[in-house]
Amino acid sequence: MEPAFTPHPPRGPLRGLRVLELGNFIAAPTAGRLLADFGADVVKIERPGRGDELRRWRLHRGDTSMLFRVMNRNKKSVSLNLSTAAGQAICRDLLRTTDVLLENFRPGVLERWGLGPEQLREINPELVVVRISGYGQSGPYRDRPGFGGVAEAIGGLRQLTGYPDRPPTRVGVSVADSVAGLYGVIGALMALHRRSRDGAGEVVDVALFEGIYSLMESLVPDYDAFGVEPERLGSGLQGVAPSNTYRCADGKYAVISGNGDAIYRRLMDLIGRPDLADDPQLADNAGRVERAAELDEAIERWTLTLSCKDVLRALEDASVPSGPIYTASDILADPHYTARGMHERHIVELDAGEKAEVTFPGVVPALQQAPGGTRWLGPELGEHTDDVLAALGIGHEDRERLRTEGVL
Repeated sequence: MEPAFTPHPPRGPLRGLRVLELGNFIAAPTAGRLLADFGADVVKIERPGRGDELRRWRLHRGDTSMLFRVMNRNKKSVSLNLSTAAGQAICRDLLRTTDVLLENFRPGVLERWGLGPEQLREINPELVVVRISGYGQSGPYRDRPGFGGVAEAIGGLRQLTGYPDRPPTRVGVSVADSVAGLYGVIGALMALHRRSRDGAGEVVDVALFEGIYSLMESLVPDYDAFGVEPERLGSGLQGVAPSNTYRCADGKYAVISGNGDAIYRRLMDLIGRPDLADDPQLADNAGRVERAAELDEAIERWTLTLSCKDVLRALEDASVPSGPIYTASDILADPHYTARGMHERHIVELDAGEKAEVTFPGVVPALQQAPGGTRWLGPELGEHTDDVLAALGIGHEDRERLRTEGVL
């Protein structure tokens, strides 16, 4: 049987890699997007009629959100009802020639559909199955529903985020889901590398909470060894000083990282505090952490005398790492984003018959020899169903019958 993936002009190092995405929301689609950005042929399976719920998240106009357009660029959309026997059979046919399967259902759902790794190994022993879930495929919590916000909480991130006199807060984007997607891609590429040597498939088990926990640096070792429980520091960073956000004379804020020993001296000289620069207790980070509040007060006393623009110019001249806090409009106006290819312009339908040129984020990371790119934005629901199923040998009449039966 010929692969049911229509080839596209080769671009990126993953060209020729065939990926089937059975995922909604952010986590598995993040993995699919990254693979597609670098040339993989990614077919996304969506429920007929409704599709991925992300189509309606942050929806301002029309029937498809910009969030969906970003997360599902370079993918093909096939509408297929996986809860039907016919839909499961079509999915199995697709998986015969697939390299990587991505999914983020609750554990056990694939097995209930006859699409679990053990079942799929019989038809494609080289298949790499990437499974993303809240708590993983094993352990006492495996059957619990898990979203990114919960994973951030039990993974340790929330207790460190916010101010000590206020409830823990969250970062304004889906950190746990995105990190899980990154780990999904890393796991898939490692499995594919191993497969290239011994021809064996693999199951990659990614738990959202573990992805967050892996980012927590020495949180648990510090507690287990010394009984230290870090407190929330607002815009500061635990165990590092001075590094914070400082108010300027115009009401804007500058982020200043003066925590390197040589950088610290340059910063103190710049703000007119040679006494702090020469203080032996402040010569290294440990001493500065003990007096972090004092240092923050001295730095902000200086920043409050200048506009944010002048503060940042002076810090740049002194080679002190610093930057402004950008809004979306600031990002759009910044020439460095443009120079790095991070501003991509695409024509998008905002409403029926109304189109506009809209800026979307570029592809990361930048490769010199085989770069990725955006070939198209997130597709319409079922846009590629006929092409993909025709490549499986399912003719027009059968496709229409399947549509009537609610399979497509």
